[in-house]
Amino acid sequence: MTRIDSFKEHLNEKKAVKVIAGIDNFDIDNIKKVVRAAEAANASAVDICADKNIVSEIRSMTDMPLFVSSIVPSELAQAVELGADAIELGNFDVLYKKGISFTKDEVLHLVDETLALLGDNRVFFSVTIPGEISIADQIELARELEARNIDLIQTEGHFSADKQADGVRGLMERAELTLSNTIELTRNVDIPVMTATGINPTTAPFAFAAGASAIGCGSCINKMNSEISMIATAKQLVEIASANAQKVAQLV
Repeated sequence: MTRIDSFKEHLNEKKAVKVIAGIDNFDIDNIKKVVRAAEAANASAVDICADKNIVSEIRSMTDMPLFVSSIVPSELAQAVELGADAIELGNFDVLYKKGISFTKDEVLHLVDETLALLGDNRVFFSVTIPGEISIADQIELARELEARNIDLIQTEGHFSADKQADGVRGLMERAELTLSNTIELTRNVDIPVMTATGINPTTAPFAFAAGASAIGCGSCINKMNSEISMIATAKQLVEIASANAQKVAQLV
Protein backbone atom coordinates (compact mmCIF):
# COMPACT_ATOMS: atom_id res chain seq x y z
CA MET A 1 0.00 0.00 0.00
CA THR A 2 1.37 3.41 -0.96
CA ARG A 3 1.27 6.38 1.37
CA ILE A 4 -1.63 8.00 -0.42
CA ASP A 5 -3.51 4.69 -0.49
CA SER A 6 -3.64 4.77 3.31
CA PHE A 7 -5.15 8.26 3.16
CA LYS A 8 -7.70 7.12 0.57
CA GLU A 9 -8.66 4.24 2.84
CA HIS A 10 -9.33 6.63 5.72
CA LEU A 11 -11.30 8.82 3.32
CA ASN A 12 -13.49 5.90 2.26
CA GLU A 13 -14.08 5.04 5.91
CA LYS A 14 -15.01 8.68 6.64
CA LYS A 15 -12.31 9.07 9.26
CA ALA A 16 -9.56 11.03 7.51
CA VAL A 17 -7.76 13.69 9.56
CA LYS A 18 -5.40 16.06 7.76
CA VAL A 19 -3.23 18.11 10.10
CA ILE A 20 -2.41 21.46 8.50
CA ALA A 21 0.82 23.30 9.22
CA GLY A 22 -0.33 26.25 7.11
CA ILE A 23 0.00 27.45 3.52
CA ASP A 24 1.78 30.59 4.75
CA ASN A 25 3.69 28.95 7.60
CA PHE A 26 7.40 28.93 6.73
CA ASP A 27 8.64 28.36 10.30
CA ILE A 28 10.45 25.03 9.84
CA ASP A 29 10.70 24.37 13.57
CA ASN A 30 6.95 24.82 14.01
CA ILE A 31 6.24 22.71 10.93
CA LYS A 32 8.38 19.89 12.29
CA LYS A 33 6.47 19.98 15.57
CA VAL A 34 3.18 19.78 13.68
CA VAL A 35 4.44 16.82 11.65
CA ARG A 36 5.66 14.99 14.74
CA ALA A 37 2.30 15.61 16.44
CA ALA A 38 0.44 14.26 13.40
CA GLU A 39 2.65 11.17 13.38
CA ALA A 40 2.24 10.56 17.11
CA ALA A 41 -1.53 10.81 16.78
CA ASN A 42 -1.68 8.51 13.73
CA ALA A 43 -3.36 11.23 11.70
CA SER A 44 -4.16 10.45 8.08
CA ALA A 45 -1.95 13.13 6.48
CA VAL A 46 -0.08 16.35 7.05
CA ASP A 47 -0.33 19.48 4.90
CA ILE A 48 2.51 21.99 4.47
CA CYS A 49 3.46 25.05 2.40
CA ALA A 50 5.04 24.76 -1.04
CA ASP A 51 8.49 26.14 -0.22
CA LYS A 52 10.82 23.72 -2.01
CA ASN A 53 13.38 23.53 0.81
CA ILE A 54 10.67 22.86 3.38
CA VAL A 55 9.00 20.22 1.19
CA SER A 56 12.32 18.42 0.75
CA GLU A 57 13.14 18.55 4.46
CA ILE A 58 9.72 17.37 5.62
CA ARG A 59 9.62 14.62 2.99
CA SER A 60 12.93 13.32 4.33
CA MET A 61 11.66 13.22 7.94
CA THR A 62 8.29 11.48 7.54
CA ASP A 63 6.61 8.63 5.71
CA MET A 64 3.17 10.14 6.34
CA PRO A 65 1.05 11.05 3.34
CA LEU A 66 2.25 14.57 2.53
CA PHE A 67 -0.03 17.24 1.09
CA VAL A 68 1.50 20.45 -0.25
CA SER A 69 -0.74 23.52 -0.55
CA SER A 70 -0.38 26.51 -2.83
CA ILE A 71 -2.39 28.80 -5.07
CA VAL A 72 0.43 28.79 -7.64
CA PRO A 73 0.20 25.93 -10.18
CA SER A 74 3.95 25.82 -10.83
CA GLU A 75 4.62 25.39 -7.10
CA LEU A 76 2.20 22.47 -6.95
CA ALA A 77 3.86 20.78 -9.93
CA GLN A 78 7.28 21.29 -8.34
CA ALA A 79 6.05 19.79 -5.07
CA VAL A 80 5.13 16.57 -6.88
CA GLU A 81 8.68 16.33 -8.20
CA LEU A 82 9.95 16.80 -4.63
CA GLY A 83 7.92 13.88 -3.31
CA ALA A 84 4.51 15.24 -2.35
CA ASP A 85 1.87 12.51 -2.25
CA ALA A 86 -0.96 14.99 -2.80
CA ILE A 87 -1.46 18.61 -3.77
CA GLU A 88 -4.03 21.09 -2.51
CA LEU A 89 -5.05 24.12 -4.56
CA GLY A 90 -5.90 26.44 -1.67
CA ASN A 91 -6.46 27.34 1.16
CA PHE A 92 -7.36 30.89 0.22
CA ASP A 93 -7.23 32.42 3.71
CA VAL A 94 -3.75 33.77 3.03
CA LEU A 95 -5.21 35.96 0.28
CA TYR A 96 -8.36 36.95 2.14
CA LYS A 97 -6.07 38.54 4.72
CA LYS A 98 -4.77 40.76 1.90
CA GLY A 99 -8.24 41.63 0.64
CA ILE A 100 -8.03 39.29 -2.36
CA SER A 101 -10.76 36.79 -3.23
CA PHE A 102 -11.35 34.15 -5.91
CA THR A 103 -14.29 33.47 -8.20
CA LYS A 104 -15.45 30.08 -9.41
CA ASP A 105 -13.96 30.66 -12.86
CA GLU A 106 -10.62 31.77 -11.43
CA VAL A 107 -10.35 28.59 -9.38
CA LEU A 108 -11.17 26.45 -12.42
CA HIS A 109 -8.51 28.28 -14.43
CA LEU A 110 -5.90 27.50 -11.76
CA VAL A 111 -7.01 23.86 -11.65
CA ASP A 112 -6.73 23.50 -15.42
CA GLU A 113 -3.32 25.16 -15.42
CA THR A 114 -2.11 22.81 -12.69
CA LEU A 115 -3.43 19.74 -14.52
CA ALA A 116 -1.66 20.85 -17.70
CA LEU A 117 1.63 21.25 -15.83
CA LEU A 118 1.28 17.83 -14.19
CA GLY A 119 0.60 16.04 -17.46
CA ASP A 120 1.06 12.31 -16.93
CA ASN A 121 2.56 12.96 -13.49
CA ARG A 122 -0.91 13.14 -11.95
CA VAL A 123 -1.19 12.73 -8.18
CA PHE A 124 -3.99 12.95 -5.64
CA PHE A 125 -5.47 16.42 -6.19
CA SER A 126 -7.56 18.33 -3.67
CA VAL A 127 -9.16 21.72 -4.34
CA THR A 128 -10.52 24.24 -1.86
CA ILE A 129 -13.96 25.63 -2.68
CA PRO A 130 -13.94 29.35 -1.78
CA GLY A 131 -16.25 29.66 1.20
CA GLU A 132 -17.65 33.08 0.46
CA ILE A 133 -18.81 32.64 -3.14
CA SER A 134 -22.51 31.86 -3.51
CA ILE A 135 -23.60 28.34 -2.69
CA ALA A 136 -24.87 27.99 -6.28
CA ASP A 137 -21.36 28.78 -7.55
CA GLN A 138 -19.83 26.40 -4.98
CA ILE A 139 -22.02 23.57 -6.21
CA GLU A 140 -21.32 24.36 -9.87
CA LEU A 141 -17.58 24.53 -9.14
CA ALA A 142 -17.72 21.21 -7.28
CA ARG A 143 -19.48 19.59 -10.24
CA GLU A 144 -16.88 20.97 -12.65
CA LEU A 145 -14.12 19.59 -10.42
CA GLU A 146 -15.84 16.22 -10.27
CA ALA A 147 -15.94 16.17 -14.07
CA ARG A 148 -12.17 16.76 -14.06
CA ASN A 149 -11.69 13.76 -11.74
CA ILE A 150 -10.45 15.87 -8.84
CA ASP A 151 -10.05 13.54 -5.88
CA LEU A 152 -11.23 15.70 -2.99
CA ILE A 153 -12.83 19.08 -2.33
CA GLN A 154 -12.20 21.08 0.81
CA THR A 155 -14.69 23.51 2.28
CA GLU A 156 -13.83 26.68 4.13
CA GLY A 157 -15.57 29.34 6.19
CA HIS A 158 -15.26 33.03 6.81
CA PHE A 159 -12.00 34.83 7.25
CA SER A 160 -12.60 37.54 9.84
CA ALA A 161 -10.25 39.88 11.62
CA ASP A 162 -12.98 40.64 14.13
CA LYS A 163 -12.76 39.27 17.64
CA GLN A 164 -14.93 36.20 17.99
CA ALA A 165 -17.12 35.37 20.95
CA ASP A 166 -15.67 33.55 23.93
CA GLY A 167 -15.92 29.82 24.59
CA VAL A 168 -17.90 27.30 22.57
CA ARG A 169 -20.03 30.02 20.95
CA GLY A 170 -16.93 31.51 19.34
CA LEU A 171 -15.78 28.10 18.12
CA MET A 172 -19.16 27.41 16.55
CA GLU A 173 -19.36 30.85 14.94
CA ARG A 174 -15.97 30.25 13.32
CA ALA A 175 -17.09 26.90 11.88
CA GLU A 176 -20.69 27.75 11.01
CA LEU A 177 -20.18 28.58 7.34
CA THR A 178 -17.84 25.69 6.56
CA LEU A 179 -20.33 23.27 8.15
CA SER A 180 -23.25 24.62 6.12
CA ASN A 181 -21.12 24.49 2.95
CA THR A 182 -20.29 20.87 3.74
CA ILE A 183 -23.97 19.98 3.98
CA GLU A 184 -24.78 21.65 0.65
CA LEU A 185 -21.86 20.12 -1.23
CA THR A 186 -22.27 16.56 0.06
CA ARG A 187 -25.90 16.71 -1.07
CA ASN A 188 -24.98 17.71 -4.60
CA VAL A 189 -21.80 15.84 -5.58
CA ASP A 190 -20.32 12.40 -5.01
CA ILE A 191 -16.74 13.64 -4.67
CA PRO A 192 -15.48 13.28 -1.07
CA VAL A 193 -15.60 16.45 1.05
CA MET A 194 -13.07 17.58 3.64
CA THR A 195 -14.33 20.18 6.10
CA ALA A 196 -11.80 22.81 7.15
CA THR A 197 -11.73 26.24 8.86
CA GLY A 198 -12.48 26.33 12.55
CA ILE A 199 -12.34 22.56 12.95
CA ASN A 200 -11.18 21.45 16.39
CA PRO A 201 -12.24 18.85 18.96
CA THR A 202 -15.43 20.81 19.66
CA THR A 203 -16.55 21.25 16.06
CA ALA A 204 -15.14 18.11 14.42
CA PRO A 205 -18.15 15.91 15.31
CA PHE A 206 -20.43 18.40 13.55
CA ALA A 207 -18.28 18.22 10.41
CA PHE A 208 -18.72 14.46 10.20
CA ALA A 209 -22.42 14.79 11.01
CA ALA A 210 -22.67 17.24 8.09
CA GLY A 211 -21.42 14.51 5.75
CA ALA A 212 -17.68 15.11 5.62
CA SER A 213 -15.38 12.22 4.78
CA ALA A 214 -12.44 14.10 6.26
CA ILE A 215 -11.50 17.06 8.42
CA GLY A 216 -8.68 19.53 7.94
CA CYS A 217 -7.35 20.86 11.23
CA GLY A 218 -4.87 23.72 11.38
CA SER A 219 -4.85 26.49 13.94
CA CYS A 220 -6.13 24.31 16.78
CA ILE A 221 -2.77 22.48 16.49
CA ASN A 222 -0.22 24.67 14.71
CA LYS A 223 -0.82 27.70 16.95
CA MET A 224 0.04 25.79 20.12
CA ASN A 225 3.37 26.45 21.81
CA SER A 226 3.72 23.00 23.36
CA GLU A 227 4.36 19.94 21.23
CA ILE A 228 2.70 17.84 23.94
CA SER A 229 -0.47 19.92 23.56
CA MET A 230 -0.27 19.54 19.78
CA ILE A 231 -0.11 15.76 20.14
CA ALA A 232 -2.98 15.67 22.64
CA THR A 233 -5.24 17.72 20.38
CA ALA A 234 -4.35 15.71 17.30
CA LYS A 235 -5.12 12.50 19.17
CA GLN A 236 -8.52 13.86 20.20
CA LEU A 237 -9.33 14.61 16.57
CA VAL A 238 -8.24 11.16 15.42
CA GLU A 239 -10.40 9.57 18.13
CA ILE A 240 -13.41 11.60 17.00
CA ALA A 241 -12.80 10.56 13.39
CA SER A 242 -12.42 6.90 14.35
CA ALA A 243 -15.69 7.02 16.29
CA ASN A 244 -17.41 8.41 13.20
CA ALA A 245 -16.03 5.55 11.08
CA GLN A 246 -17.47 3.06 13.56
CA LYS A 247 -20.89 4.70 13.34
CA VAL A 248 -20.78 4.66 9.56
CA ALA A 249 -19.77 0.99 9.51
CA GLN A 250 -22.70 0.08 11.77
CA LEU A 251 -25.13 1.76 9.36
CA VAL A 252 -23.87 -0.17 6.33
